[in-house]
Amino acid sequence: MTSIPFNKPYMTGSELTHITRAVELGNITGDGHFTAECSRLLESRYDIARVLLTPSCTAALEISAMLLNLRSGDEVILPSYTFVSTANAFVRLGARPVFVDIREDTLNIDETKIEAAITERTKMICAVHYAGVACEMDSIMRIADDHGISVLEDAAQGVHAEYRGRALGSIAPLGAYSFHATKNYTCGEGGALCINDPELIDRAEIIREKGTNRNQFLRGDVDKYTWVDVGSSYVPSEISSAFLFGQLEHLDAIAERRKEIYERYESLLQPVADNGHFSLPCIPADCRSNYHMFYIVLKDQSVRDQLIDNLRQNGISAVFHYIPLHSSLMGESFGYQHGDLPITESVSTRLVRLPFYFELSTDDQQYCCEKISEFFKR
Repeated sequence: MTSIPFNKPYMTGSELTHITRAVELGNITGDGHFTAECSRLLESRYDIARVLLTPSCTAALEISAMLLNLRSGDEVILPSYTFVSTANAFVRLGARPVFVDIREDTLNIDETKIEAAITERTKMICAVHYAGVACEMDSIMRIADDHGISVLEDAAQGVHAEYRGRALGSIAPLGAYSFHATKNYTCGEGGALCINDPELIDRAEIIREKGTNRNQFLRGDVDKYTWVDVGSSYVPSEISSAFLFGQLEHLDAIAERRKEIYERYESLLQPVADNGHFSLPCIPADCRSNYHMFYIVLKDQSVRDQLIDNLRQNGISAVFHYIPLHSSLMGESFGYQHGDLPITESVSTRLVRLPFYFELSTDDQQYCCEKISEFFKR
């Protein structure tokens, strides 16, 4: 029986060579040769003032929350349709998540609903770029400037994507990347903090190094290093960075391959979508996607569940995505209830993600689409 996994991490072929080199260089703990190389590559390629690699995107989000001095009583505006780490980074410091509904086309936060959610306690807007497609950043940055609040880009899914010619993660004062095994570029578990406000760089380095000024010591700026601020252990292993460098060396090739897969899905499934069975993803004209995923949005939850089950019976692993954070146990503890975010709630019960990885063959992709078409013909 055919077996098509949902995801399969891709190896370019140079990862193990780089790991061997990292071991030979003698520093496998962190901030060695390959961590520096990854940072320089991302900074130069995406025009970011400073990129600090982290053990995860969660870590990058947590550093961002500390940099903005979030505390009890503060509010952060964000979508509910996102991964739990987005909210956890703020809630762990006592801030309250203020969830805003999403757009029906891109499934990103609805920028037209942000201003109504702002109060005197609002400290930040977190723009989550869903599926590698940018939020409407010009509007979000303008709203933030008008109200004197900050913006953080959760670009976990957005590495190598753009908004109006600017890389995601390079637009707001802070951004966060993910290099998890499910992402386009991976080291298993990994992330990066993107710092576009130079005034935040020194303190970000301190927070990342357990609250010490170790980086200043290593540069010769101070004669010893000590505890100077809050922080934690947010430096990734050099082994992870060596693996990641092997991926980042192939940024364009991986992006081009994923674009081919995305466009083939789009072409094969368009006739079924035209018959009204589901909708396809939307990429606005001013956005360049990194083709992180391909999904379809069905008419209702019953059809979605039947389709997922049918694909599974045919050896195809397709999955739904986020359970909205506002409808979770933690979300309910903040006073949210069903009906608060109707578009989020509706989409979350109807969306199906299809298998998507570098080595997905044309034949397997064709098979997936044939089974979807057969399902709707019945």
